Order: sequence, then C-alpha cells, then structure tokens
Amino acid sequence: MMFVAIGGFFGAIARFWVSNQLNKKTFPFPFGTLLVNVLGAFLLGLLIGSGAGEDSRLLFGTGFLGAFTTFSTWLFEVKEMDMKKAFFYIAITMAAGFFGSWIVM
Repeated sequence: MMFVAIGGFFGAIARFWVSNQLNKKTFPFPFGTLLVNVLGAFLLGLLIGSGAGEDSRLLFGTGFLGAFTTFSTWLFEVKEMDMKKAFFYIAITMAAGFFGSWIVM
C-alpha cells in the first residue's frame, strides 16, 4: 500500500506539471493529456516487459503511472471538442497508446 501511495504522489505531481506546461488555453489541442497517456502506456509496457518485481510494479506501475495517466480528463476533453477533432483525438490516443506499449513488451 505504501508503494502505491508514494508512487501516486509523484505521478500526480508529474501529471500536474506536464498538463500545466502543455495544456495552455493558447494551444488548440490538449497535448499534455495526450503525452501523459501515451508516455504512460509506453512506460507501463516497458515495466511489464522487463519482468519487474511486485514492489516495482506497485510503486511505478500502479502508483506513479496510475496517477500520471488520466482517463477522466481525456474523456472530458473529448466531450468538449467538436466531433471531427474528438474522433482524431480518440484515434491518435488509442493508436499511439497501444503501439507504445506493444513495441516495448
């Protein structure tokens, strides 16, 4: 439990920082959310593919990456977009996430 809490603390801070840097109102696209979700999928694939032990999976996988990635923000952003842009955002997030995790496993 402690590993998950510690990892989650740092993952949430990292996501907050990335989102604040890249999800500016001046940008027409939520690059920060896209980056954290695709990078999170890649890193989780790397972690699983490496055969890491249970403590590492809890600290980094469940804790850090669980807090770093965000499904709820992604869905909110999709809901707020027009249909064409939302479809592109869904497609690019899913394709890049699957590819990113698959390539390192």
